[in-house]
Amino acid sequence: MRLLFGVHAHQPVGNFPAVIDEAVALSYRPFLSTLADYPEFRFSLHLSGWLLGDLCERHADVVGLIVEMSGRGQLELFGAGDCEPVLAAIPERDRITQLEAMNERLQRCFGVRPAGAWLTERVWESGVVPALVRTGTRYVVVDDYHFLCAGVPAGHLDRHFATEEGGARLDVFPIAEALRYRLPFAPAADAVAFLESLAREGQAAAIHFDDLEKFGVWPETHEWVYQRGWLRQFVEAVLASPLLRAETFAAFHAEQPPRGLVYLPSTSYLEMNAWTLPPAAAHRFAELQRHERDAGRFEVNKPFVRGGIWRNFLSRYPESNWLHKRSLQASARLAALPPGARADELRPLLHRAQSNDAYWHGLFGGLYLPHLRRETWRNLCALEAQLDRIDPRPPLQRADFDLDGRDEWLLCEPRLQAAVRDDGLAAVHELLAYPLLHNFGDTLARREEAYHARVGAQAQSNATSGGIASAHDRTATKHEILPADLEPDALPRAIGVDRIAAPDGGCAALDGYRICAQQGDGAPALEFEAGHREGTIRKRLMLVDGRLRIEWQCRGLAGHRLTTQLNLAMPSCDGFGGRYLLADGSIPCGFGQQLALEQAVRLTLDDRTLDGWLRLEASEACAVRAAPLHTVSLSEGGFEKIMQAAVVELGFELRADHASLALELIPGR
Repeated sequence: MRLLFGVHAHQPVGNFPAVIDEAVALSYRPFLSTLADYPEFRFSLHLSGWLLGDLCERHADVVGLIVEMSGRGQLELFGAGDCEPVLAAIPERDRITQLEAMNERLQRCFGVRPAGAWLTERVWESGVVPALVRTGTRYVVVDDYHFLCAGVPAGHLDRHFATEEGGARLDVFPIAEALRYRLPFAPAADAVAFLESLAREGQAAAIHFDDLEKFGVWPETHEWVYQRGWLRQFVEAVLASPLLRAETFAAFHAEQPPRGLVYLPSTSYLEMNAWTLPPAAAHRFAELQRHERDAGRFEVNKPFVRGGIWRNFLSRYPESNWLHKRSLQASARLAALPPGARADELRPLLHRAQSNDAYWHGLFGGLYLPHLRRETWRNLCALEAQLDRIDPRPPLQRADFDLDGRDEWLLCEPRLQAAVRDDGLAAVHELLAYPLLHNFGDTLARREEAYHARVGAQAQSNATSGGIASAHDRTATKHEILPADLEPDALPRAIGVDRIAAPDGGCAALDGYRICAQQGDGAPALEFEAGHREGTIRKRLMLVDGRLRIEWQCRGLAGHRLTTQLNLAMPSCDGFGGRYLLADGSIPCGFGQQLALEQAVRLTLDDRTLDGWLRLEASEACAVRAAPLHTVSLSEGGFEKIMQAAVVELGFELRADHASLALELIPGR
């Protein structure tokens, strides 16, 4: 029986160099150097393009190992979208350019063009087939679960099948879930014994393709795989077995015909399908799975207990959907450039903005990680700045940009862009500063997640006897988490979310603003009005001279207090590089601490990671309260609290029936 052993290595675009260095030290280098000692053990490898570029620049010895093994035929390299996009979530034109960019990268680095391709998170939609075929891909790998959902018997999943879309044919290999959960977590002897049992049953191949990071980066795995010798034991046992032969996908594909024709449904692996569901549905899904397992029917009924699809993340998280739709805008603008307008030069910025990690969240995925969202926005911002130089946009645009059925406004000027939703808040949810390549509105609201119910549970280990636990089966807590940390936000986390407090202490959100005027000539501006039981508030948002100006005209509200909340994405988060500066230049504290000022007219948020600042200037003295916003998320390392924004609240006392207030947000460096 052939063992088709594949591994996939990926680091998100913009990940910290130290994180990549750790992955190299714990996994990539020892894995490749170990297999280099066994030329007869053939395997397949996919490296995401951005990671490969980083390895070429900073870890040439690792790339050298790949060159050596590829040159002697031991190693097959797989292609993919260059910056690891979910191909199904980007336009056809970008699928083609992403796939071609990766093919060209592999040709430059290793002198090969791949026949196989890795699909990001094994997200399958049949619409991706034509682009794959057009760019030379002959086969891809997805989970055996995809085939089971199509009604293919489990006993037939020992080789590839053929599929097609619009007459374009592509072959698909089924990855064995049983191997994903055994390698490397079961003892090597047990894993090889399992493979030999499959060989005795007459299987043509056993198919594995999964994250290389689980061979050293995941908790406990480095010691297990290398220091305790799992990888060498496994490779030597496979090579010594008379029933097994390690082979590349390319060699197997060349000698074996497809088993037949199959049409796969839109799906990913089962865990991903669960992560895409909103909490209530996720709890019901988990309950249904438990019920089927307890009844001994799960393996039989698993194909019909399917969960959601990857695109659900775009409906679950408005922040992800906004970023996705803004990247679609930029893609359309880039595609519309006339010949000779530098489209090829600008396209890598779009590719990097399409990297999947900042768009989703489960046990993996980086939506909750501010530095990954920031990198996506940074590339999108740089691309838009270049596009505006070639083909400037109007100062004010109104459309349903995020395709959710409600309009938004984009206010643009050369240095700044603001986005405002027609949601009654009259607040800014995107504030792009082009010179800084940063979106100060890139925050993430606190919301319920299905896994929050597990906070406080003791660390668990559901390891196979004698092995170690997979990250999917562990529960750990990296930070102290209190009930208040899990309380969902009632309103979006935007810039300029207003509340009005009455003299008797009652406080209400101002969420009934209605548009009453807009200005598209000169400095773009929007004007809104909200009624209160005792008066009215007119609110004006305007971009002028590289600053966002917010003005309030309050009538009939003497004695009330107007508070506006600014949720500001600051790249230093609660690290040492972010601090508040007062008007006199003093530093009261950092973004990760709480700040209280009774009277202030100026406050600067200075950020060394950004290499810039955001200055707040009020028209009159106001009370200032600032605190960090943390969310609770789950990663392979356990539950963790992550700072998403510096939350600055400014409180203005309304002393007259006609009160005029103004606040300016001024970015700079």
